[in-house]
Amino acid sequence: MLNKLADSVKGRVKLGVKAYADALLVIPKTLAMNAGFDAQETIVKLTEERMASGGKIPVGLDITSGEPTNPVGIWDNVIVKRNSLSSCCVIACNLLLVDEVMRAGMTNLRTGQ
Repeated sequence: MLNKLADSVKGRVKLGVKAYADALLVIPKTLAMNAGFDAQETIVKLTEERMASGGKIPVGLDITSGEPTNPVGIWDNVIVKRNSLSSCCVIACNLLLVDEVMRAGMTNLRTGQ
C-alpha cells in the first residue's frame, strides 16, 4: 500500500515513503531469517497473499511453516506497536541532529586551521 502511495506522490516525499515502506519490511524479513526461512521468498509469499485478498485482509507469517497465515486469533499489544513507530521517528530525528552537530564541529575545526 505504501508503494502505491509512493507512486502517487512527487519529490522528496516519494523517497521518504519508499524508505518508510522498506523499514516496515524489516520486521517480517527478520522473523523469516530467525525462523530459518529465505527472507525474500517469504516477503514475496506475504505480498502475493495480501494482493490475492485485495489488500483488505491482514496477512501474518507462520514461523513454523514459513507460509502466510491469517493473523486472526493472534494477540498483540497495539500500544507496543504504536510506541515502536513513534520511537522510530524520534530516534531518526536524534540521529539527524547528531549528524548536524558533527558537521558543524568539523566546519569549525576546518576554519580554525
